[in-house]
Amino acid sequence: MLEPKARGEMTAPDVVAKKEAAVKWCKQASDYAKTCSGKPWKYVLIPHEVIAENVTLDWLASKFEAK
Repeated sequence: MLEPKARGEMTAPDVVAKKEAAVKWCKQASDYAKTCSGKPWKYVLIPHEVIAENVTLDWLASKFEAK
């Protein structure tokens, strides 16, 4: 799951709560996916200003994956 947010919203309480819930959901989805040859899930909270045409999803995930 990829979610872009304005830099100033990244630490807002509602965004942090949503991030924590999404990380938990992704872990549960990944655990289930392992039982049926599925792929892992990740939650990536991205500051909107880093999104550009020359940036790959792999790079964004490596820099901003929430754990």
